[in-house]
Amino acid sequence: MLMTYAVQSASRCRRVMTLICAAALAPACAQELQSNSFADLSLEELSEFRITSASRKEERLADTAASVYIITNDMLRRSGVRTLPEALRLAPNLQVAQTTSFQYAISARGHNDITSNKLLVMIDGRTVYTPLYSGVFWDAQDVLLADVDRIEVISGPAGVAWGTNAVNGVINVIMKKADALGGDLAQVTAGQSGYSAAWRHGGRLGADGSAAYAVYGKADSGKRTQRASGADNPDEWGHGQVGFRANWRQGDDHYNVQGDYYRSSGEQTTQSRARLSGGNVMALWERDMAEGANLRVQAYADHTQRDMPGILVERMNIYDLDVQYRLPHKPDHETIVGGGYRYATDHVGLNGMFAFIPAHRELYWANLFAQHEWRWRDGWRVTGGLRAESNNYSGLEWLPSVKLAWSPHDSALWWATVARNVRAPSRFDVDLYFPSKPPYVLKGGAGFRAEVANTVETGWRIKRGPSLSWSLVGFHTQYQHLRSIDQQGAAFVVGNQVHGFTQGIEAQAMWMPAPDWTLEAGVLLLHEEFRGGLRRQQLQGRDPVHQLRVSARWHGSEQHDVQLTLREVGRLPGAVSTNPLTATPVPSYAVADVQWSWRPAHNVDVTVAARNLFDRRHREFGGLATPPGNTVMLGRVIDAVLSVKF
Repeated sequence: MLMTYAVQSASRCRRVMTLICAAALAPACAQELQSNSFADLSLEELSEFRITSASRKEERLADTAASVYIITNDMLRRSGVRTLPEALRLAPNLQVAQTTSFQYAISARGHNDITSNKLLVMIDGRTVYTPLYSGVFWDAQDVLLADVDRIEVISGPAGVAWGTNAVNGVINVIMKKADALGGDLAQVTAGQSGYSAAWRHGGRLGADGSAAYAVYGKADSGKRTQRASGADNPDEWGHGQVGFRANWRQGDDHYNVQGDYYRSSGEQTTQSRARLSGGNVMALWERDMAEGANLRVQAYADHTQRDMPGILVERMNIYDLDVQYRLPHKPDHETIVGGGYRYATDHVGLNGMFAFIPAHRELYWANLFAQHEWRWRDGWRVTGGLRAESNNYSGLEWLPSVKLAWSPHDSALWWATVARNVRAPSRFDVDLYFPSKPPYVLKGGAGFRAEVANTVETGWRIKRGPSLSWSLVGFHTQYQHLRSIDQQGAAFVVGNQVHGFTQGIEAQAMWMPAPDWTLEAGVLLLHEEFRGGLRRQQLQGRDPVHQLRVSARWHGSEQHDVQLTLREVGRLPGAVSTNPLTATPVPSYAVADVQWSWRPAHNVDVTVAARNLFDRRHREFGGLATPPGNTVMLGRVIDAVLSVKF
């Protein structure tokens, strides 16, 4: 049923939009609901914003000693985006490149690729990277964006808090609790990128209404992109998803249960369609104790089934348990300890282009961590942490971190961090064979070890009065044992021969010259150098030297909101080898995006978003072994979103 709805949604969306408009504008169509402010957060409110992903505890953004960008629910509503990867373009400290209509390359501080593996992504604390290659299958990550509370984007090391693979950053998509989702929501998107329709219903349970629930369903249909040759790229797709969430409280105990199920299919270069299905269920129990102590236990199960005929067939099951305890609060120090265990079964069939030998693997990750913060006079803080994490392939890994922070007054913060992080080996590194039958051209490295990143970071965040704030972060990361492709006889093997460094600057600023105007700017400058490994040019250092994002927003009316965003991304260098395993260079590009939001009634939102207005077509990424004529070109897109609350 989900698949049928996803495929047919393109033809139904226009009719649904008409019906919803008529219902929404009728005099007595909806019950009275408290609406959110149409304006975004002020600078004062933003500095008081509470986040949790930087150090596994709730803290003010103004006190967070890390490079952080918060994508709020209001920003998502005004942007008009349909998918989670498109929403991440709003964060200036991320690199986001679209490779097909449903695939993306997303990273922080370099190493960007469709198999990027140094950025940890979570949805409500549930880790979504695949043990197959330590990266994220973005086509499997979908949420109802209208129900997102915020997206916390932290660039920089976070291994002590979140473990291996949190090397260069963390993304945590935090959904609204069920008790904040009362009533009904209908949403329709239609435009040149595709169509989508969604419905969510929320309510209360129990005699006293202490328990809340919400259920939702959504369907998406994405259109084909175009190749540089002018031909259509075979990447049309359809996706259907349903889910639920519930939360309640009994005394000092908080409970939350949620789950999702999805099915999708899409075109691929072979004649057969790729199919994807899966689901997850997660439970959270949290108890507040005396003197600020807190115990938190979270468990989830995740299933994925991916069928890409001629390429890859996989079945993955993941089970995860995470425990965290915050000791009673003291005026001058605070301690958090915890641990977790993650178990996975992975089976890859032999009817694709690749073989994974053995076909079936049982994988585990176990960890213990401790983090302690000392507070001194005059605004000085020192945070030290250590995580011990073990896995199948490389055994025990140590992840230490030390952070010094100084806040001379409430509107300024300086910090410096030294941390060691690792990217744990995956099946791609150890078990991969190509082609799927002998003789093999490429083999996994049986002795592949963890990739190591030693990072030094310093940052400064300042708020000048009620209208100006800015931050400046400098970082240097020394990498060891990065993945390489090395020749061994007539074949190639996966090794650890590449080493080098990345260094750069992240800068963000926000200025409100008038109450109804907001100006934002974000700059990322990156320098990379890598050595060693026979094919290092193809695997490392293909990132833009600079990235710029500037936006101007007018929000002088509760009914109308207009935003103009200019984005420039530097050139992606190509490989310098004559070997067919190469990547073509991608020219720099600059685009303009415009969004107009209109609220004709307190329960109705309309957003029209126009993207890529500067150029007719541009490339954002060039894959390995991709002929220049087959690279995907992105052009001007106009989409409209209608949301109605009942």
